[in-house]
Amino acid sequence: MTNQTPLRPILNSIEPQLFVANVKASCDFYTNKLGFAIAFLHGDPPFYAQVFRDQARLNLRLVSEPVFAGDVRKREQLLSASITVATAAEIKQLFLSYQAAGVSFQQPLKKEPWGATTFIVSDPDENLILFAGPAAD
Repeated sequence: MTNQTPLRPILNSIEPQLFVANVKASCDFYTNKLGFAIAFLHGDPPFYAQVFRDQARLNLRLVSEPVFAGDVRKREQLLSASITVATAAEIKQLFLSYQAAGVSFQQPLKKEPWGATTFIVSDPDENLILFAGPAAD
């Protein structure tokens, strides 16, 4: 009998859950403005959905009451999700495409002190989505 080390489980994806007031309106925003597609809608009327773009997936969950008090999310920049791209060119291209689509930004494109380039999108429910990539040289 050999003494084998058990394989360590590999985590290969994450699906943040965003709280929204209207699942259909949120799906429209993510598909029409951010280039996502709908993986599924659940319920009639829908109370749960998933949107995806490439390997990024976001779950949308209907809530009937505010989840956060006042404007704390914007004041404290409480992110609902972070999505990364591989290159500096991609983060700039993504920002420009969202800007052209009329997306509302919490933070425009900027180089961070830790070496990333980021921007933050605010969805119709004020969920803050950070997009990040490497800084340009």
